[in-house]
Amino acid sequence: MTETYLPPRQQPRQPPVPPWTYPAPSYLPPEPPKPKRRLGRGAVALVAAATIAAAGVGGTVGALVAGDDGAAAPTASATTTSDTKAVDVSSIVDKVKNSVVQVNVRTANAEGLGSGVIIDASGRILTNNHVVSAAEELTVTLADGRTVPASVVGTDPSTDLAVIQARGVSGLTPAKFGDSDAVHVGDEVIAIGSPGGLQGTVTTGIVSALDREVNVAGEEQRQSPFPQARSGGGSTVTYHAIQTDASINQGNSGGPLFNSAGEVIGVNSAIYSPVSGPDGSAGSVGIGFAIPSNDAQQVIDKL
Repeated sequence: MTETYLPPRQQPRQPPVPPWTYPAPSYLPPEPPKPKRRLGRGAVALVAAATIAAAGVGGTVGALVAGDDGAAAPTASATTTSDTKAVDVSSIVDKVKNSVVQVNVRTANAEGLGSGVIIDASGRILTNNHVVSAAEELTVTLADGRTVPASVVGTDPSTDLAVIQARGVSGLTPAKFGDSDAVHVGDEVIAIGSPGGLQGTVTTGIVSALDREVNVAGEEQRQSPFPQARSGGGSTVTYHAIQTDASINQGNSGGPLFNSAGEVIGVNSAIYSPVSGPDGSAGSVGIGFAIPSNDAQQVIDKL
């Protein structure tokens, strides 16, 4: 289901900057394509605002490519060597793309979508709680284009995670989960999801920070993550996230963040956006947050 980050109803007194956006589900009507840019039919589908996806769209993974030290070689026999090599993104994507799905949500008067990752061959799928929490009808679109019905197995609103079950399927390709405690700042990451309804979109980037505390209002509150700006009842979602410079956009919520070995090390769930539209829509500015895979595995076991 689509994810959107609703703008805070109150602005924090200090500092006067916009808070992290929470991917609270919202269903937006389709918008016409912008001039000089053609989008596929699914691109203008109602998409949940800013989810966290984790990597620069189409970005090259240049952070680990060794560069020339700039010294001029005095003879033709001098050579430059490197101990690092670029990550082969295309190979990793070929390996993991079938484990990523699009989650489609329908309510009484709206539709939305998000992303998810397959965790076993029988069709259990991990996604964000905010993607499916308001669903009255739930389906999943697999990487091969099939759309099948699904149901919610369990949710954990406190960590913004949920497990759903795709029905009538078998032999699916589950993702391999990695150790998020072994992640380092500067590691290259790959995200696959359905931003703007464009299923199977691949983005790349790096881990820009670790153990970043993210506080967002729960579904009953959906206001500013700053304590002094909150009002009313409702739960609060708090977790220590992997921060990435990923290009994350509406529809990426619940999708996986892969490391360079093709292992899931995070679940994209929120972004920081200094500007949001009147309808709560927001876009990536290169600061995204993913729930660590080790935390997600604990929730999976519990659910």
